[in-house]
Amino acid sequence: MKIKKRLQSFIVITVMLTSGTLAHATYQKTSETGLFRPLQVITGTASWYSEKSPGVKKTTANMEVFDDADMTCAMWNVPFHQKLRVTNLENGRSVVVRVNDRGPHKRFVREGRVIDLSKGAFCKISALNQGLIAVKIEFI
Repeated sequence: MKIKKRLQSFIVITVMLTSGTLAHATYQKTSETGLFRPLQVITGTASWYSEKSPGVKKTTANMEVFDDADMTCAMWNVPFHQKLRVTNLENGRSVVVRVNDRGPHKRFVREGRVIDLSKGAFCKISALNQGLIAVKIEFI
């Protein structure tokens, strides 16, 4: 049973890396962690989430207590605590966030959504009523 779950996880990750927006980035394997780190800018759609969003748990994927006022984000295939500069392509405003969660939901990733920002971070670069914005993501 464990082998089947590992195989399913491997297939999901492979599909995400080869079909999503993240697949367009060039990756370099870091020797210290064994994780892959993008070497160029990623563009796509960003959304926001808060403590009151449906399905949001009290803790993030790295087991921190979730606070929607923090400058944090959820992103797949990026190491926890990685800092990112997220720039709104419409108005040029940017914010520096730290990855502490996983997301957006995979069905949204297939549609081009690459990052979920906390409510506090999203407010710095756009109005909440926009919901979705085009962004550029740079690794710091």
